[in-house]
Amino acid sequence: MAAPSSNNRRRVEAFVLLFGAWVLFSGHLDAVHLTYGVVCAALVAAVSYDLLLPPTATPVTPSTVFRMFAYIPWLLWEVLLASLHVVYLILRPSAVRPQVVRFRTSLRSDLAKVTFANSITLTPGTITMQLEGDQFAVHALSDKTARDLRDGEMERRVAWVYGETITDPAA
Repeated sequence: MAAPSSNNRRRVEAFVLLFGAWVLFSGHLDAVHLTYGVVCAALVAAVSYDLLLPPTATPVTPSTVFRMFAYIPWLLWEVLLASLHVVYLILRPSAVRPQVVRFRTSLRSDLAKVTFANSITLTPGTITMQLEGDQFAVHALSDKTARDLRDGEMERRVAWVYGETITDPAA
C-alpha cells in the first residue's frame, strides 16, 4: 500500500491534471466557471485519484506533456490520411482485405501501450482487438493498413512521447 504522503501527492497531481483539462476545454475563465472547475476537479480527484494515477503509473513529466502535444497533430494527420483511404476502400470494395495483425511491442509502460492501442483504434481502418502483456492483435481493413501498422512508425512516435526506446525486431 502506498504511503499517505504519496496518496496526497497523487491527489494533488490528479487535481492539477483535471483542473487544467477543465480550463483548457471549458474556454471560460470567469470566476463562476473557474469555481465550478475547482470544485469538480477536487471532487473527482479525491474520489478517483487511484484510477487516474495508480501507484505504478508512469510519471507524467512536463517533457512528456510537451511531446504528447507534438504527437497529437501527427496522429490527427494520420487519422485524416486513413479516412481518405477508407473512402477509397468504399469506392473500390475489391481492395478490402480484412485481416488480423498480431505483433509484439517493445513499449514497456502500460501508459505507452494504452496510448499506442488507442492511437491504432482512432485511426480509421484499424481496431485494436486485444492487448495482453506485449502482444497486440489488431484488425486491419486492407493490406495497406496492415503494412502501415507493421512499419512501426506509430509505435516509434509513442515511444518518443514517453521517452522509451524501441528494439527493432529485425535486428
